[in-house]
Amino acid sequence: MAQDWANGADAYHGKALIRRGRPTLAQTKQHVSLRLDPDVIESFKADGPGWQGRINEALRKAAGL
Repeated sequence: MAQDWANGADAYHGKALIRRGRPTLAQTKQHVSLRLDPDVIESFKADGPGWQGRINEALRKAAGL
């Protein structure tokens, strides 16, 4: 079986399509548009990658979840 991942070609094992990428989550996140103050965003970004997840955790804590 020849695999050509570089050009985005689908890969098959027999007749079954082999999916690439992350597995599907049981509970996916919902895309929203949210306006935040610039200083809040910069504060979270200053701590490095994962700033969106940290905002999510802060919101969960504020909501009592």
